[in-house]
Amino acid sequence: MFENNHLLTWMTFWPLIGAVVILCTPSKAKLFIKQLAFLFTLPSLACGLWMLKDYDPALSYQFVAKVPWIETFNIFYYIGVDGLSVPLLLLTVFLCPICILASWGINDRIKGYFSLFLLLETGMLGVFIALDFFLFYVFWELMLLPMYFLIGVWGGPRREYAAIKFFLYTLFGSVFLFIAMIVLYVNTGSSFDLTTLGPDIAASSFWANAASLKWWLFLAMFVAFAIKIPAFPFHTWLPDAHVEAPTAISVILAGILLKMGTYGLLRISYPILPDMAVKFAIFIAIIAFINIIYGALVAMAQTDLKKLVAYSSISHMGIVMLGMASMTHVGMNGAVLQMFNHGTITAMLFLLVGVVYDRAHHRNIDGFGGLAKNLPAYSGITAVAFFAALGLPSLSGFISEFLVFLGGFMSHILWIRIITIISTSGIVLTAVYMLWTYQRMFLGPLNEKYKDMPDCTLREKCTLIPLAIIVFIVGIFPSLVINWFEPTMGRLVELLSKNF
Repeated sequence: MFENNHLLTWMTFWPLIGAVVILCTPSKAKLFIKQLAFLFTLPSLACGLWMLKDYDPALSYQFVAKVPWIETFNIFYYIGVDGLSVPLLLLTVFLCPICILASWGINDRIKGYFSLFLLLETGMLGVFIALDFFLFYVFWELMLLPMYFLIGVWGGPRREYAAIKFFLYTLFGSVFLFIAMIVLYVNTGSSFDLTTLGPDIAASSFWANAASLKWWLFLAMFVAFAIKIPAFPFHTWLPDAHVEAPTAISVILAGILLKMGTYGLLRISYPILPDMAVKFAIFIAIIAFINIIYGALVAMAQTDLKKLVAYSSISHMGIVMLGMASMTHVGMNGAVLQMFNHGTITAMLFLLVGVVYDRAHHRNIDGFGGLAKNLPAYSGITAVAFFAALGLPSLSGFISEFLVFLGGFMSHILWIRIITIISTSGIVLTAVYMLWTYQRMFLGPLNEKYKDMPDCTLREKCTLIPLAIIVFIVGIFPSLVINWFEPTMGRLVELLSKNF
């Protein structure tokens, strides 16, 4: 079952098999459907751990499978992983079982919910393994359908509005990605191969004299991926989607889907058009700065806990973009590590919001108070998540932010160094809104309305404690994760440096 050339296929399509099995299960067997959904996420997790066992960071693409798909148009089922995709694949297969446990309270139309969730997992995994642009686009679009229904059917009071807004924004970006894909196909020898498109363009006399076309092409792909990040000014769909989505779907949105925007830039835009990536570096750094500061300031103004965490994600994804804009080895490593760390930390934060919402049935920060007295486990885990988000040393958020800002200071571009200096103020702003929120919710006198509020259940602890352990392990031993992608980022920086 775990032969290397089939490993990624099994990892990706096990959840899809599970979705079909669930659809064939009687609707009355609610507990059995939930158990099935959980069980069908475990083989993908096992495949991910098996992949890590045989993965060699020094090599390029591994576990490769390439099979003709639509031969007339030179389209292949072409998959593989390198250092960029490994941490995100592991994050996906790790978070999905946790999200199934967090969805245990779903009792309405559960066949639809859990089958769509497993379909979503297949789409997410497919994006991270695709080495054919057409295949990448298919998986990219595949995620839209289940996410639309998971928000629109099982979300909050304004779920239809949030789902439509998410769908239209993402589809708008997909149009630009589709156009870019067609232009590349037509002008690079009819190829969708992501591993050769960059060298083909570099060696082409046509592309050597098409600087303006390359500029527009990079911009089109940037818009498509920026919407998913989401980068300013395309960020407005995110708070609405987060606030209305069920807890587990908020975890997937923040933990994995946002990373697909920065992953797309690093997988497709940067290697294919490295000269344009260098030209856009200052522009990307400016957008990153706006994300960092604007996201933090708006988060500070929130009274809804879930919306605060949503805006904090906008701020933290700005840090990822700043590391990418630095074009330095240190900054790139920090960006990828921040993608991984943000996935675990924000997953904790949204799960914690779900825990308190299930009990109090509201998310108003000022409506709580003194919860630490009655909920010691919940308060302690929340403190870990908050301190990790604000970048406390020994927790995972610190080292990735440190590497990003260090990489920004080391940039050969003066304006990026200046932007990095100003962006460090985001660290202070993050500390302010995180600590202020913790103070209002957990410290001071206990709100009598919640004197009988129960602490975390065993199931809730099983979703939160594994994430907290990862936050500590990566914070103390960051090389365990950095070693996965450091050589890959080194090769990308070397490619970019040829265009300085």
